[in-house]
Amino acid sequence: MTETTEAKLSPQVKHALIALVVGGIAAILDSTMVTLAIHTLVVKLHSTTGTIQWVTTGFLLAMAVAIPATGWAERRWGGRRVWMAALVLFALASVLCAVAWNDAALIGFRVLQGFAAGLIFPLMQTLAVRAAGGRVSSRLMAAVSLPVALGPILGPVIGGVILNWLSWRWLFLVNVPVIAAGLLLAWRFLPAGRPGPSDGRGRLDWIGLVLLAPALAGILLGLSQLSENGGIAHAGVLVPLPAGLVLLAAFVAWASRPGEREPIVDVRLLRVRSLGSASAALFAAGAAMYAGMFLLPLYYQQLRGDSVLDAGLLMIPQGAGALVSRFVIGRLVGRFGARAVTIAAFLLAAVATVPFALAGPDTSLWWLGAVLLVRGLGIGAVLIPPMSVAYRDIQPAGIPHATMNTRIVQQVGASFGTAIVAVALQSLLGHGATGAFQSAFWWAIGITAAAVVPAVALPADRPASHEAAAKPVQDHGTPSDRTASGVGTP
Repeated sequence: MTETTEAKLSPQVKHALIALVVGGIAAILDSTMVTLAIHTLVVKLHSTTGTIQWVTTGFLLAMAVAIPATGWAERRWGGRRVWMAALVLFALASVLCAVAWNDAALIGFRVLQGFAAGLIFPLMQTLAVRAAGGRVSSRLMAAVSLPVALGPILGPVIGGVILNWLSWRWLFLVNVPVIAAGLLLAWRFLPAGRPGPSDGRGRLDWIGLVLLAPALAGILLGLSQLSENGGIAHAGVLVPLPAGLVLLAAFVAWASRPGEREPIVDVRLLRVRSLGSASAALFAAGAAMYAGMFLLPLYYQQLRGDSVLDAGLLMIPQGAGALVSRFVIGRLVGRFGARAVTIAAFLLAAVATVPFALAGPDTSLWWLGAVLLVRGLGIGAVLIPPMSVAYRDIQPAGIPHATMNTRIVQQVGASFGTAIVAVALQSLLGHGATGAFQSAFWWAIGITAAAVVPAVALPADRPASHEAAAKPVQDHGTPSDRTASGVGTP
């Protein structure tokens, strides 16, 4: 027996979602705010742009390293306990960032903060599915991804206000009361969860972690360096990127072996059509989203000469469109199916980016604001339908692994999309800023349009919970049980 995934969320699930959203939004806001502060940090800490860029790069690398361990930690200690520990760690790292005395200290504390964020983002998704008893719907995914919609709206504005009228240290201190509220709500509303078995079946896969964590770090580092020093032909790319790919291949080989030991991330679940196709679509969605998010603030600041605060305010229409899309996406997926809605969302986002590929320094801001609103509607809708079908054929025991798979591909996709447009922009800036930005936006349009290809592989019918996924999450099972019974029919 299957049941529709578009049923209304129960009060208990809604309360859990509120706790997760409040707790998780600090990490999203922090990411968007700090990106605006690079120049300010260079000046205030008497550093260089290349060094301060590691405030962002170190955060992203640490986040990638932490993601693979979240599933094991959740099973080992229980979801609520790990979630609250991650929030406490993020708050502590935020305070340390705020009191950093030089650039090296700030980078080190940002690494700690990134590690906490790497636990927070996957756990937010996993615990939402757990709270719903494995019944995954587009409404549930729209709610749990709300911080992603609010980040582009609130982050640049709050960051701009702080950088204009307060010390840069408040970029980090503003997180603390938000996290305090998130901790209180988590203690009150999140299910306590139950730690996994203590008979050795839940032991950490150290070999898998040692392979996967540096693999992700190397790939992300290599991609982040593509636009530096003339492109691909330098050690910043040629060392970490190939090394990361080799380690990733070794991890896939290790994790794909049959046997009783549970891998740190079960890549075998990607053979399930629902999760495999959703992961491919989410990789493309990450690339499309972050390619535009990289270019748009630079367009306003570098080509038009707007201030940081003005650039943040001008980005509000896109965030507003993304927020609005969350109120209608559940009904659209329920009526037309995840595949059709995802394809339409990618095409809408691509078409709405075309005006920026034709824009110059004097293009009407009213016109661009209207275009951004439409683009936000498209971008805000590309994540939710794939996420809503990703768990469709996955048993409850496989939920953390499914979450880590989708989180990892989004992260790598985001870095890939950013790297492509950054290389396009940097390589052409010497021939004129207007032409360089226009060409980079065409690359962003191409990435978004190409994302339709993996979206076509999504299930065409309306997403429905797998029979067993509609049951309460009740046991962890053995690794062999997960392989046999944690995978539905592709």
